[in-house]
Amino acid sequence: MSGAQRLTATVIGAGAGGTLSIDALIASDRYDLIGVADVSQASRNRVAEKTWGLVPTFATHEEMFAQRPSDVVCVSTYAPSHLEMTRAAVAAGNVRGMLVEKPLGATTAEGRQIVDLLKSLDLPLVVPHGLMAQSAALEIVARVKAGVIGNLRLVEMECTEWDIINAGIHWLQFFVALVEPSPIEVVLTAADSSTRTYRDGMQVETEAITMARAANGVRVLLNTGDRVPIWRGDTPCLMRIVGDRGFIEFGAFEPRYLLVAGDHDRELVEVEPFAVSGHQRHLESLADQIHSGAREYLIPETSLQALEIVEAAYESNRVRGSVTLPIGSVQPERAAGEWNPGEPYSGFGGGRNGREL
Repeated sequence: MSGAQRLTATVIGAGAGGTLSIDALIASDRYDLIGVADVSQASRNRVAEKTWGLVPTFATHEEMFAQRPSDVVCVSTYAPSHLEMTRAAVAAGNVRGMLVEKPLGATTAEGRQIVDLLKSLDLPLVVPHGLMAQSAALEIVARVKAGVIGNLRLVEMECTEWDIINAGIHWLQFFVALVEPSPIEVVLTAADSSTRTYRDGMQVETEAITMARAANGVRVLLNTGDRVPIWRGDTPCLMRIVGDRGFIEFGAFEPRYLLVAGDHDRELVEVEPFAVSGHQRHLESLADQIHSGAREYLIPETSLQALEIVEAAYESNRVRGSVTLPIGSVQPERAAGEWNPGEPYSGFGGGRNGREL
C-alpha cells in the first residue's frame, strides 16, 4: 500500500522466531522497529549489535510497553506465555495488530482465547506459518482446490529429525489449508518414546505416525521422528498430495513441485520465490489489514486447528485410542482392562463382534 504511514513495532522474545520478526521489520519499508524485550542479556546484546544500538532493548515486556508503545507487537516467546503476552499487549492500549508465533498457545484452549480476544477487539492477527508465505506451497493449495489432481483423497508426509509439535504443526496446518473448510474430526497416533528425545523444551517422540481425518473423508498420514527414512535426503519433509486423477510431490519450502495429472506427465513445476521472507510477507499483510480495515483470520484459524491436531495426537498416544475433535467433546468409550489387538479372543471381557457391525 504505497504511501501508507509507517507503523511502529516491538518484539517480545529475541530467539529464533523473534529474530525472524526483527529481521523482517528492519527490512520492510512499512515498519519502524522501536523496541525488543528479552529476559536474556545475551539476546539483548545480539539485538543491540544487529541494530547498531539504535533499537532500545528491555529485560521485560512491561518495561518496553511503558516506554515504547507501538502499533504492532510481535509475540515470539515460548508458547505457554503467549496468552499472557497477548493480554498485556492489548491492555497497554496502543496496539493495532499482532503477530503471534506458532503454536498459538500451550493448549488449544489458550490459542482459542488469543484468537477470540483479538477478534472481539477487531484487531488483526497473523501467525507466521512459513508455507503460507511461500510461493510454491500457495500455488499447490490453489491447484488442489481447483481440481488439478481431481478430488483430494490422501496427504502423506514424511518428516525426519523433527516431531509433531515443533515442525509437525507447520505440516498439519498445510493439510488443514488443503482441506478447509472441512473440519478435522478424528486423530489417531502411535508413538515410540524409547530414546527419551526432547526438543525445544518439550518431550517428543522417537518416531510417530499420526492419522487425522477431515469430515470430507480426506486423511493425512504424518510420519515424524529422529530418524525417519526419506528417499530424498535433501528435504526435512516430503509430501505426497494424492487425488483421484493424479498427485503432487513437494519438498517443504522448495521452489518447485512434481505434478503428475492429466496432461502433466511428471512435470517438474518451477515457481518463482517471493522477493521477501515469510515473516516479512506476514507482517506486511498485517500492515495492509491495519490500514484498510479488512480482517483475515483464515491462517490463525487453520493454525488453531493444527494445534488441536497436535494436542489430540499426543492424547491419542497416551490413551491408546482415537480422539474426537473438538478437544473436550465426548470421546469414544475406552475399554476397561487390557484389550490387545492380535491376541486370541477368550470369549470373556465384553466387547463386540466385528462380524456383526
